[in-house]
Amino acid sequence: MRNRILALAALAAAIGSPLAAQAQSDVTIGRAPAVVDSAATIAVEQRPAFREYVVEQRVPPFRVPDRVVVGATLPESGITYYDVPQRFGATTYRYTVVNGETVLVEPRSRRVVEVLD
Repeated sequence: MRNRILALAALAAAIGSPLAAQAQSDVTIGRAPAVVDSAATIAVEQRPAFREYVVEQRVPPFRVPDRVVVGATLPESGITYYDVPQRFGATTYRYTVVNGETVLVEPRSRRVVEVLD
């Protein structure tokens, strides 16, 4: 009986471990920047300079009816995406301003990967 219990416990641990590992992500809840992918984004120390850059570029803000959150897909038309300059780090993402917030977007899927506040 004791061996069965130990075997069941070991089996449950083996099955549950991969699920727990998959459940972990880089998403932060709240106003902190949230990241879906672990690909290179703008370093924390570079963000103030990047925000200044976006303001200097006078990027026109776009409005969407929904709240902008990480994982959301932006509309296919009506929004312009801009390359992130190399000086802010190598990234494949593009940026735009939506509902007053600067966001990093995966260009092919138009999925928001980070909201910079």
